Amino acid sequence: MAKIRQAVVSLKGEPFACRTKKKGVTMQAYQGKSVFGGIAIGRISVYKKDEQQVKREKITDADAEMKRYEEAKEEAIRQLQGLYNKAVKEVGEANAAIFEIHQMMLDDGDYNESVDNIVRTQQVNAEYAVAVTGDNFSKMFAAMDDDYMRARSADIKDISERLIKVLSGDGAGGLNAGEPVIIVADDLAPSETVQMDKDMVLSFVTVHGSTNSHTAILARSMGIPALVGCSLPLDDSVDGKMGIVDGSGGKIYVEPDEDTLADMKLRQQQEQEKKELLQQLKGKDNVTLDGQKLMLYANIGNPKDLAGVLQNDAGGIGLFRSEFLYLESEDYPTEEEQFTAYKTVAETMAGKRVVIRTLDIGADKKCDYFHMEPEENPAMGCRAIRICLTRPEIFRTQLRALFRASAYGKIAIMYPMITSVSEVLRIREIVEEVKAELTENGIAYGEVEQGVMIETPAAVMVSEELAREVDFFSIGTNDLTQYTLAIDRQNTKLDEFYDSHHPAVLRMIQMVVDNAHKAGIWAGICGELGADTTLTKDFLAMGVDELSVSPGSILPVRKIVLETDVAAYKAEKKIC
Repeated sequence: MAKIRQAVVSLKGEPFACRTKKKGVTMQAYQGKSVFGGIAIGRISVYKKDEQQVKREKITDADAEMKRYEEAKEEAIRQLQGLYNKAVKEVGEANAAIFEIHQMMLDDGDYNESVDNIVRTQQVNAEYAVAVTGDNFSKMFAAMDDDYMRARSADIKDISERLIKVLSGDGAGGLNAGEPVIIVADDLAPSETVQMDKDMVLSFVTVHGSTNSHTAILARSMGIPALVGCSLPLDDSVDGKMGIVDGSGGKIYVEPDEDTLADMKLRQQQEQEKKELLQQLKGKDNVTLDGQKLMLYANIGNPKDLAGVLQNDAGGIGLFRSEFLYLESEDYPTEEEQFTAYKTVAETMAGKRVVIRTLDIGADKKCDYFHMEPEENPAMGCRAIRICLTRPEIFRTQLRALFRASAYGKIAIMYPMITSVSEVLRIREIVEEVKAELTENGIAYGEVEQGVMIETPAAVMVSEELAREVDFFSIGTNDLTQYTLAIDRQNTKLDEFYDSHHPAVLRMIQMVVDNAHKAGIWAGICGELGADTTLTKDFLAMGVDELSVSPGSILPVRKIVLETDVAAYKAEKKIC
């Protein structure tokens, strides 16, 4: 199961129905979980998978049967490569990666050994062996504790169904519609979603599925309004009827009444106008009405995310989560592997600043090959810079790769989970040793800014001293909020107590910015709060120099920046 596990790592509402009746029309409304916002209006088409009746048949030549299986596997891989090529053009490399992952799964040793064992020991046909193997592996993932891992069971089903179709001569399958429709299904595999003709698909709604599924990820990338977990009937009471999908509200309306239809058409028009206006913001500087500048950067976790960064006109990379290079690997990534990734990002950004965060493993991000001892409270345990300073050989490898890549672009290095000046001084010692090694070996490197993440109250309180030792601050608001409020942000039972707008958090941000400016360095925000447009004006008023957000949030934040008069806002809010 090695390749399946590697593949899994590398990808990482209550239903109700109500009826209203007006002028002889009965409207039904069903609640689901929103995957992507927007309004879709059109006919509903119920999509049902072809029921694959796999028969258990006796065979006499196991070698011949396995040869047939291998040929089917190669054909399935060719189909997946075709889907990958199609998806790259439509949704970008990062979101097409699922089809590369499925190819890896088809080559998984444990999966193939299971098929071979069933064929040979039971003397049965390959279709049956694949069906049994797919069921077993899918159930295994579905039984895991982690929600994300459970969602991966659908990928196992998808590759198994593809193999069975090829073996039985059913081809690649697909979705067809004579007019643009709202697709409604029990569930949809990523391969089915990408094969849709986007011009013929307005939206999709599924009874099952997860907001973490690859189908959901693809839907968000394709910009298709979508819902999952929506318990509507998949029969003639829905099929062919007029429907409206409210992606933001998480509802689908069947046979909408006149008032609902008019309201949704107005909202649809307003959303389209907003999109068109946002596109006009590309190429504009992030400067307020009264001349205050802001650096607006993007967060990424992989070089494959660069397409979205460029499409949304980010000024640079404010957070490259380098730990994903570790999470995607079965062993420590080599210096060359890391160097290649960092070099690619630096070259692609063509001189724009790329802030790369050093290894941030620990807490909710674990790698088995690190062999970390279990901790009762991992969020406060050995993580991030603490691993790097206690395992300096890992740290040195990453630093060598980073400094080598700095010869190909404007790279900055950011150290996470800093709590003291002494940690920064130790980091600087190791950095100087690495630079000396590179110089001695005749390896070129560029000028590299070095900064720290401010994500603990301790770092906030000593930020004046820290500012004298570094080139910049980046505030990680997710962890800062967690540690300030003493609330585990992974604990959904505490959602009502978790307040990222808490005055204590905002005052800490202000303190960090003030201390940074006092020392002549810049301060930014790279946590989720940076994309919270209800706070953009407040961050400008605080003097925040940079916001690093998801690529899709760049233009909405830019719009607010361009429309804001900071001096007037501060006067209105009586901010000194």
